[in-house]
Amino acid sequence: MITRADRWQVRTQRPIAYDVIKAAGLFDADNRRLLDYGRCDGGRRFVVVDANVDRLHGKAIRDWFAHQGIEARVVVFPGGEEHKTIDLYQDILRELDGFPIHRRDEPIIAIGGGVLTDVVAFVAATYRRGIPHIKVPTTLMGYIDAALGIKAGINFNGNKNRLGSFEPPAAVLLDKHFLRTLPPRHLRNGVCEIVKLAVVCDADLFERLERDGARCIETAFLDAAGDAILDAAIQGMLTELEPNLHEDQLARKVDFGHSFSYGLETRHEQHLLHGEAVLLDVLVSTELALSRGLLGQRQAERVFGLVASLGIDLNPGVLDAEVMWQSLLDRIEHRNGLQRVPVPNGIGSCTFLNDIARRELDAAVPALHARLKVTHEPSRERR
Repeated sequence: MITRADRWQVRTQRPIAYDVIKAAGLFDADNRRLLDYGRCDGGRRFVVVDANVDRLHGKAIRDWFAHQGIEARVVVFPGGEEHKTIDLYQDILRELDGFPIHRRDEPIIAIGGGVLTDVVAFVAATYRRGIPHIKVPTTLMGYIDAALGIKAGINFNGNKNRLGSFEPPAAVLLDKHFLRTLPPRHLRNGVCEIVKLAVVCDADLFERLERDGARCIETAFLDAAGDAILDAAIQGMLTELEPNLHEDQLARKVDFGHSFSYGLETRHEQHLLHGEAVLLDVLVSTELALSRGLLGQRQAERVFGLVASLGIDLNPGVLDAEVMWQSLLDRIEHRNGLQRVPVPNGIGSCTFLNDIARRELDAAVPALHARLKVTHEPSRERR
């Protein structure tokens, strides 16, 4: 007898494997690390470079491809969160569509900060239903955070990262020498994410920052102490990300600093860098934990003391309880109906809250104002 099925189940697993490699001198003439991924006998590469990186390193990058006998189309991408848009995403796609590359063995290459690597990863995820890509982060934020995972996306309809996907790179290649040309503010912007990780995940890293952080900022993390901090931050981030790359578990320690900051960053896009918004969120969350008795006074003072010692220029004047509350409401939707807000309950550990009330934010804002001296001048150029 022939029976007719009315249900078929498809079950498969797609393995994820990519390398995160320290690759100093990546564009030195004799360094062929970038050719470990894809065809190495000439061919083509589509390369997207941040405008500031192109100004400082563009000639060396182009010379490297020419020296290796690779035809490269180098597209310059304007930096900044305000350019993480569908229009810029489509502009890159048009350039790529006009420069035919092999679908599997000529990976596209992103050289820049977290905004650029997010956008290029989304291009890779969607062009021809997926092509390989390589990330070369050139900012501290990208080096220790933004480039390490598999999230890709662009901002849409006034919301951060509203369109996106999970797209693993072929590799993340870390060349610390790019940090030498970062402005001090952008070094500190990346340090904000290291502080975030240290507060809720790594007491040893927190102590390293207390001891060596300020000096490492001055040396652009190019000394041994800086190397130790960066290695610990990368290891800590990957330890958190690897078991949960697709965010099946929505209570994530690395979301510390990312509950209230989205609204602040969107509202003050021209004046507030991502790490600065995250650190304001970290401090608000620290105030909440202190007020609930989850964090002791001495531990809270260590958090605030560390931030002060690192010379990070925070402007508490941008804090707005209503904006932060609306940001939290959006995060509830993103986190499937619960707040899941990480707050510290000790240096190097955290707990998750699901019952934060608006009045707690109303109290945290003036408390934070009382702690932080306003040093921001709206007319001052923020490099």
